[in-house]
Amino acid sequence: MSLQVEKLEKNMAKLTIEAGAEELEKAIEKAYQKQKSQISIPGFRKGKVPRQMVEKMYGKEVFYEDAANALIPDAYDKALEECEEDIVSSPKIEVTQIEAGKPFIFTATVALKPEVKLGKYKGVKVDKIDTEVTEEEINAEIDRERENNARNITVEDRPVKDGDITTLDFEGFVDGVAFEGGKGENYPLTIGSGAFIPGFEEQLVGAEIGKEVEVKVTFPEDYQAENLKGKDAVFKCTIKEIKEKQLPELDDEFASEVSEFETLAEYKEDIKKNLEEKKAKDAKNAKEDAAIKAAVEASEMEIPEAMLETQQRQMVDEFAQRITMQGLSMEQYFQFTGTNYQQMVEQVKPQAEERIKSRLVLEAIAKAENIEVTEEDYDKELETMADVYQMEVDKVKELMGDREKKNIMQDLAVRKAAEFVAENAKETKAKESKEK
Repeated sequence: MSLQVEKLEKNMAKLTIEAGAEELEKAIEKAYQKQKSQISIPGFRKGKVPRQMVEKMYGKEVFYEDAANALIPDAYDKALEECEEDIVSSPKIEVTQIEAGKPFIFTATVALKPEVKLGKYKGVKVDKIDTEVTEEEINAEIDRERENNARNITVEDRPVKDGDITTLDFEGFVDGVAFEGGKGENYPLTIGSGAFIPGFEEQLVGAEIGKEVEVKVTFPEDYQAENLKGKDAVFKCTIKEIKEKQLPELDDEFASEVSEFETLAEYKEDIKKNLEEKKAKDAKNAKEDAAIKAAVEASEMEIPEAMLETQQRQMVDEFAQRITMQGLSMEQYFQFTGTNYQQMVEQVKPQAEERIKSRLVLEAIAKAENIEVTEEDYDKELETMADVYQMEVDKVKELMGDREKKNIMQDLAVRKAAEFVAENAKETKAKESKEK
C-alpha cells in the first residue's frame, strides 16, 4: 500500500491510496467465491461455473465493485496510520483505477484539522452567578415534596372549586346540534389545569354533584377541528365525583416520612445544603461554559465543511443511540415529529459548529499552556469508566489500544484546558462583563 497526500484549499486534502495488483486479485477471487453459489449458466451446475466463464459472459468488471468494497476500508485504515496529517472528517471515496493485473487506486477527500489563532483566553470576563439559597427556594422544594405525597380525598358536601379533581359527563352542541367528538363519560378533569378550551373549566367552579350545568364557550380560531373553529358551543355537563388534593401537614412527622431526618428543622437544613451544592455546581459549569465561549469568540479558525458535516451526522447518530435505549426507533421519532434525517442534520448544525470550535480552541490552549496529562490521570479515567460500565479496571485496560488511549489522553487535556480557562476567568457583575 502506498499513499500520496495533496493539500487542497480550505483545510482539505486528497489522499491517493494505492493497493498492489496482487491484493486486487485476491479481492476479486474472494468476491467470486462469495457469489459463485448464486451464479447459474447453462451447461454448468449451479455454483460450479468457472470464474473465467463468468467474466467472459458478464465482463471482467462483474466482481470489481465487491472487490473494491472489500479493499477500501482496510487500505484506508492503513493510510490513516501512515498519514501524518490530522484528519477530522469522514472520507469521500472515488475509485480512479480498478483493472485486473494493475494496482488498485482510489482517492479519499478529507478535511484536515484547521489552525487556530488564539485570542484572549486568560482573564476573560464572565458574569458572576449568585449561589445564595433563599428561604423561598427551600420552601418551594418542600412544597414539591408535599405535592408528591398528597392524597386525593373524595368530597361530597360541597360544590366544585378551583384545583379539584373531578369526574364528569359532558356533551357539546353547536347551534343546538351535538357535534362529533364532543361527548365524554366519566372523564377525569382537574379544574385549572387548562386541559380544556379557555373558559370551560372556570365555569365548572360551583357545580354540584349530580346537577347538570351548561358551559358556554367559543372555540379558538386555530382549533384543530376545521368545523369548530371560532364557533360558539354549549356543553351540558354533570359532575359525578369531586376529589380534592390534601397536602400532608408540614411538621416533624412529614419530615421523618420523606427523609432520613426526625425533625423538620433537620430536613430543611439538608434541603438547603443540597440546593447550595447544586447551585455551586451549576455556577461552576456556567462559568466554564461562558469562559470557553469568550475564548472561542476571541479566536479565529476556518472550519472545513466536511468536518462540520461529519460532526452533524455524529450528533444525530448519538441522539439515535439514546432514544433507541429508551425503546424508540428513529423511524418512529421522525414519524412523531414530522421530520427526517436530513432535516435533523441541518437542525444540529449550530450546535455542531459550537462543539467543533470549542474543542479546537481548548486543544490549542492545552498546547499553548503546555498542559500535560499523566499516566496517573489516564489510570483514574479508566477507573471512572470501569465504575460506569461495572467492569474490572484490568478488563477496561485490555480494551484500550494505542488509538483509544491517545483519544482519552486528548480528551483529558481538553478537560484540563477548560478548567484552566474557567479558573483564570474574572467574575464580574453582568453589566461589567458586557463592557469587555
